[in-house]
Amino acid sequence: MTEIAHAHAPSYYATSAEDRPVRPALAGTIQADVAIVGGGFTGLNAAITLAEAGRSVVLIEQNRIGWGASGRNGGQLHSGQRRDQAYLEKQYGLDTARRLWTFAEEAKALLHDRVQRFGIDCDWTEGLIHAAHKERFVAEEWDYAEKLARDYGYDAVTPLDRAQLTTAIGTKRYYGGVRDGGAGHLHPLKLAQGLADAAEAAGVVLHEATRAVSLRHEGGRVLVGSGQGEIDAGSVLLAGNGYLAGLDRDSEARVMPINNYILTTEPLSREAADHLIPGREAVSDSRFVVYYWRLTRDLRLLFGGGETYRRGFPPDLRAFVRSHLSNVYPQLATAPVSHAWGGTLGVTTSRMPCLRRTAPGVYVAAGFSGHGVAMAGFCGHAAACAMLGDDERFDVFEKLSPPKFPGGRAFRWPILVLAMSWFALRDRLW
Repeated sequence: MTEIAHAHAPSYYATSAEDRPVRPALAGTIQADVAIVGGGFTGLNAAITLAEAGRSVVLIEQNRIGWGASGRNGGQLHSGQRRDQAYLEKQYGLDTARRLWTFAEEAKALLHDRVQRFGIDCDWTEGLIHAAHKERFVAEEWDYAEKLARDYGYDAVTPLDRAQLTTAIGTKRYYGGVRDGGAGHLHPLKLAQGLADAAEAAGVVLHEATRAVSLRHEGGRVLVGSGQGEIDAGSVLLAGNGYLAGLDRDSEARVMPINNYILTTEPLSREAADHLIPGREAVSDSRFVVYYWRLTRDLRLLFGGGETYRRGFPPDLRAFVRSHLSNVYPQLATAPVSHAWGGTLGVTTSRMPCLRRTAPGVYVAAGFSGHGVAMAGFCGHAAACAMLGDDERFDVFEKLSPPKFPGGRAFRWPILVLAMSWFALRDRLW
């Protein structure tokens, strides 16, 4: 049985967000229109949508609100889906690709609306730079910016040549790229906490330290058991992303948990920060095993890099991530590190979200593949809308539901390790 953690991971986010008392665990039997399993962006946004529509909602989280990927990620809000529009057009057709772009823009708008409406101070900062780590990728980045403006009416992406990029991100390791003025970055744990406050204000009942261990149907209802209590609900949303284990084995076969790692330096001087990222944008690069970084509000460099596919984290996280940081900023190879942490996210074979109805009244939204700051919350909202009778968004994603990983549950892990090792090698050599 998974151990329940009553504290957040020792991250920069946990130490810079407000410390909240643990909400009580579920005890006894409680009835609700909807039960939600998972207290991250997906579950919280679904809860708000449902509660504002007049539904009674009980949400359970096995650890703390925002304990998983929602409270540990890089904090980057991207435009579009995890796959670009050219891929989506080829794979799914122009009409579906256009709808997916519209949904992605709605996802950003939903986040901004709720941040503003609920007064959530989550350190929002505009701007995201995508840096090409191979010279041949620069033209592709610029062509794609032109495509978004021409075919999708999105003109917020501007090209950066090598000199402009070097000035913008303080390193000569990259060859050029683009800046997206419609994207940006934020403090994800503060966002999760603010959404939780908004959900409670709307009438949602939140229980922490409550792990769902069973689902069963009885008399047209869905019963969610935790060992200490039970929710008797009309519908259920499984919103655990990389922590689905044991609740829905079919969806688990489509969503693979992988681990990713981040560090923060001690606060930099303003002069040093201005040399690194004078415009304060977030940055991600073109590697398949992506590097991503940004400056925090108090001028620490927050840098993410490196993935592992085995159970558990590397024994020395600071050294593990620092080795990747040094590839981008050699001058920071010995910079003091204040925090280093890991987290588990859910990826799919297609890198598209996994939205499914798995049984009467049971919905799943997971597998955001590193793109969850925007899409996790939107997919939770889409699932809530489907429960309320508006299936449009959910149905589009469900039709694109990713296939199972090859090899089944027993062999998917070693196959993924081989594949990701190959992509990591390709990042270095090609």
